[in-house]
Amino acid sequence: MDYTWEYIEPLDIFWIFLMLMAAIWPFISAALNKTSVALAMVLSLLLVHFIKYALSIFNSSLFSFEPIHLFSMIPAIYDISVSDSIANSHRFVTAAWLHADFIHVLGNVLVIALAGVPLEQRLGAKRWIAVYFLGIFGGNIAWVATHPGSITPAIGASGAAFGLLGAYMACWPDDKIEFPLLFLIRAWPVWSIAFVRLGLEIFQMYSIQSGTAGESNIAHMAHIGGFFLAYALARPIARGAPSSLFVTSGSVSNEYSSRSLKTAQMGSLDTDPWSEAGRELRGKSARILARLREEGDELETRRAWLEELSENALCPVCESEVLVLVENENSRLKCSSSARHIDWP
Repeated sequence: MDYTWEYIEPLDIFWIFLMLMAAIWPFISAALNKTSVALAMVLSLLLVHFIKYALSIFNSSLFSFEPIHLFSMIPAIYDISVSDSIANSHRFVTAAWLHADFIHVLGNVLVIALAGVPLEQRLGAKRWIAVYFLGIFGGNIAWVATHPGSITPAIGASGAAFGLLGAYMACWPDDKIEFPLLFLIRAWPVWSIAFVRLGLEIFQMYSIQSGTAGESNIAHMAHIGGFFLAYALARPIARGAPSSLFVTSGSVSNEYSSRSLKTAQMGSLDTDPWSEAGRELRGKSARILARLREEGDELETRRAWLEELSENALCPVCESEVLVLVENENSRLKCSSSARHIDWP
């Protein structure tokens, strides 16, 4: 029986709500504590799988709710009607949070953690999320396009994991990251990891098509679709990221000296234009200013807090909007009406 929304029972709603909270809570925590989004994704995938596993234990003849029926990618659904396609559009995202077993989910979170964390440091959190979802969409679109009419559910974050490798390959191919490859765990260049992983996918697809290998329950085409969509769009997304394109970890000394110079050029936060004008900030704006002074000793954190302050404070001279201008990675606040009113720090 096809399990659709019309068969949902009250107890099913409880499990769906529990899975939704498990998927979202790590990102709320990461935003509040300003921790890694990549690690939040790892925790999110693991928590959802633990709940799915608990659900499989409690299932019985009286209770047979199965998340795969509602949230997996099933290409045949999109061949029925436009209304059915729209009603099931959530599957393009939710399928990436479901996994067949612990080996499946651990294989994906390994890539997301080892490649995703350094990539997030390069891209920043928001751009990282954009790349991750490109991998999800690229994988699912490729699977639906190449398997029309299939009723076999496709699940897993493999398209997203390959998308991270594709984006890393496009932007910083010579970065070295610790990764298990060719039975060795060592620091490999990103291009070599992407080359081997993608090459294996293509070889396995060829083996299946040529009849030299048996059937497979692995969605190889989804992996390739996620990789290439993220690869194609990564560079436009990476513009303006904390790290410049193609500046590799092999040039650490040069990058460090350049960064040190830029950091030394940051202005002082000891005074501020609002206090000097006798119009001290209050409430949320004052709290943001305090956090800026506490944490604004790095280029990225200063920019983040200045952007937050610009959204909550006005020019002390004319009460116009203040804008954040970034020059050579250094951020300053300026009045939108006149640069003479505020140019700080």
